[in-house]
Amino acid sequence: MDNLLGPAEVAGLHRSLTSAAPAPGLADLLSAVPQLEPLSLRARTDLLAGALTRAYPAYSEAAAAYRTALADQGFKGWMMWPVTESAVTLALAGSRSADFDDALDLLAELTPRLTSEFAIRRLLAADPVRALARGPAGAQDADPPVRRLASEGTRAYLPWAIRVPWLLENPGATLPILNSLRDDPSEDVRRSVANHLNDISRHAPEVTVQTAARWLGDPAPTTARLVRHSLRTLIKKAHPGALELLGFAPAEVEVRDLSTQTPVITLPGKLQFSFAVRNTGTAAARLAVDYVVDYVKAHGGTAPAVFKLTVLELEPGEARSLSGSHALHQMTTRRHYAGTHRLQLQINGIRHGDLAFEVRLP
Repeated sequence: MDNLLGPAEVAGLHRSLTSAAPAPGLADLLSAVPQLEPLSLRARTDLLAGALTRAYPAYSEAAAAYRTALADQGFKGWMMWPVTESAVTLALAGSRSADFDDALDLLAELTPRLTSEFAIRRLLAADPVRALARGPAGAQDADPPVRRLASEGTRAYLPWAIRVPWLLENPGATLPILNSLRDDPSEDVRRSVANHLNDISRHAPEVTVQTAARWLGDPAPTTARLVRHSLRTLIKKAHPGALELLGFAPAEVEVRDLSTQTPVITLPGKLQFSFAVRNTGTAAARLAVDYVVDYVKAHGGTAPAVFKLTVLELEPGEARSLSGSHALHQMTTRRHYAGTHRLQLQINGIRHGDLAFEVRLP
């Protein structure tokens, strides 16, 4: 990922800006190349953004340069991240109030070349009410990347981006944007809306459930899929309102023969498990079948994680044999430790069974 912003991108950025708005300070971009190698992608972005703010020390100068450079179709890709960050830095550092609003416009113009969702967070953090006031306009833009920016840039837990505490404290503030975009013709925009509403569920679950229920009450052809994606975290957490909204009512089921064909796994490996589930009730049951892995942690305790398995419908008395597999290997997002792990099934939010398996390190 770090190499997404390397010497070739710096050379392209220098070429585009030198053609659009020559400035002696642009030489600092090329001078920064030898410093890139040990740096993360974020650190490389900050290094190059600093060079750009020195090359164009006034916001108006930088904004004019970047708008002119848009005529160059090569002015795109990861070189745009330092461009957007430098624009925001200059807009916030200057004394002209109009620069704040113009920076929002500039980020919308730049976002089709590479999303401006990371840079816009600093404007949100500086003045969330003012920044969000422009959101509905972006949601009506003819360009899908601009509409996506209105949703993605204002997510509570946007990956790679800075947190904006105000968004957590005001979970309903972005709903007008989501309401405008929920039926958007672009699947990328709709997926952003679903991820945004799922973010809200982490700190305001009732806001998410109420919003999803309102959308389902006035559905478009794409609404059901969007709502399922929006409620995925609450379904894993067995939230009763979310389960009911998706048709997973409390059900009478029996789980039998939960077993594993791989009781001992040396990393990297795969847990294979199987079981049977039977509807013991008197009515047909729609079941969300998930599984929960209790991972051994570094301190010796365990922490659960829920994973999707399947959705099925069983008539009264009907049984179904099911199986699943779960890969175990070291990842940057999850470190595995040796010890006895456990697996349980979660059916419509209720835990069933208890399967132990051993994880060993190579």
